[in-house]
Parts: sequence; C-alpha cells; structure tokens
Amino acid sequence: MTTYLIQILQGLVVTLGVSLGALVVAAILGLAGAAAKLSRYRWLNWVGDIYSTVIRGVPDLVWMLLLYFGGQILVNDIAEALGYRSGPQINPFVAGVLTIGFVYGAYMTETFRGAIMSVPKGQSEAGWAFGMSRLYTFRRMVLPQMVRFALPSFTNNWLVLIKATAVVSLIGLQEMTYLAKQASAATRTPFAFFLFTAALFLVYTWVSLRLLRRLNQRYS
Repeated sequence: MTTYLIQILQGLVVTLGVSLGALVVAAILGLAGAAAKLSRYRWLNWVGDIYSTVIRGVPDLVWMLLLYFGGQILVNDIAEALGYRSGPQINPFVAGVLTIGFVYGAYMTETFRGAIMSVPKGQSEAGWAFGMSRLYTFRRMVLPQMVRFALPSFTNNWLVLIKATAVVSLIGLQEMTYLAKQASAATRTPFAFFLFTAALFLVYTWVSLRLLRRLNQRYS
C-alpha cells in the first residue's frame, strides 16, 4: 500500500499545478468578463452576460468532456482539411487547466464585477479629472480597493475550484483522484485510498484558507 500512497502524493503535485494554473486563467477571464459587463459598449455587455450565464448554467463535468473530446475532434477535422491524417493530441494537463479556468472565470466575473461596483465611482472620476488614463486609474486606485471586497467571494470560488480538479481524472490526467481509483481497483481497498485523498484535499483547502484569511486581514 505504501507504493500506492506515494503515487497519490505524486498526484498531489499534478493537482496543485492544475488548480493554480486554472486560478490564473480564471482570474484573467474574470477581470476581462467584469470589464465587459461594466463597459460603456452594449455589445461588450452582451458578451459578458452570455459568458457568465451560459458557463455557469452547465455542469463542470459536461464542459470538461465537451471541450476535451470535442476540441480533439475539431483539431482532427482542421488537420484533415489541411491534408494531414490527424491533428496533434491535446495535452490532458493543458486541457484541464484551460477548461477549469474557463469555467471558473465566469464565477470570477461576477466576483470582480461586484467588487468594482463597491468602490465609489467618484474616486475614478477624480483620477480622470487629474488626467489619469482609465487603465492607470484602475490599476492604482480601483484595483487595490476592490481586492478587499472581492476576497470573500474569491475565497469561496477558489475552494470550489480546488475540488473541481478531481474532474480532470475523467480525461486520463493522473492526479490524486485518478491514482486513488487505480489503487483501489488494484488492491480492492477503496476506503483507505479515497480517505487518504480526501485528507490531502482537506489539508490543501485548510492551508489555502489560512493564507487567504491573512490576505483578507491585510486588505481590511
């Protein structure tokens, strides 16, 4: 059993990589989505609304299967149209990071939009009156203040995102859940391996909570 437990610990590294990579993608898409929903241009408002509404209305599992397997079919079709037998294989790690980041970017959109709206608009208008550009005003005045309002919801999204990494086991990525399932099938002792995996997830979320609470105290 020790060998399988060590393999699950190695899978923890993959889980960390997927979750942190997906968080970066989600934060970028969340800021972009919030900017679109708060834009002066109506067509950008529509894009932001469609993104946040459609993505949040479909289960993570469906998106994972749709984007991974459907994406591979699309790549193969494009390659065949260009005269190749088949296209390059999509890396499961990259697919997992991009899919989870894409999904949780929709949740981050609402988090950041609400946080930006919580900052008094008069502060931005004062910055514009002094000749600051919109980007500079956002970076120096709005962003530092919105962090305080965004952190509680951001923390919840992050904890859910960590648990969502288990979905990537369905596309063959050897993270903790995938390896625990393999070990359970080989030894017929599923309780021990899944309990160990659950404990690792719990430790990961506990450490994340501690760090985010300190960050919240600093910005408060």
